[in-house]
Amino acid sequence: MSDYRLRVVKFVHTVVWAFFASCVVGILVDAFQKRFALAGILIGFVTLESVVLLVNAWRCPLTGVAARYTEDRRDNFDIYLPLWLARYNKEIFGSLFVAGIVWTLIGWLQSRAT
Repeated sequence: MSDYRLRVVKFVHTVVWAFFASCVVGILVDAFQKRFALAGILIGFVTLESVVLLVNAWRCPLTGVAARYTEDRRDNFDIYLPLWLARYNKEIFGSLFVAGIVWTLIGWLQSRAT
């Protein structure tokens, strides 16, 4: 039964991760296409996720749930991601998120100046 529960948690965690990873990429795409309102909405979603992570010592709350069902503690024990991506997820998507914010802000300011 715990194996089934772990698979469910990993699946849900992966879906949530995919949503937020898509938001981060979407910020960059929307900023490039000058859709600043949509980029701002996505920035809001990812900021909310960041607050949740911050409150949980930079861990997804689903990691704690998954930990109940396994002794495994590899970087991807709680999500269906390759080990390297799970290990460097925050660095990769955090950098892209900051770049997206900067790109959105610069583009928005330039659009207001013209």
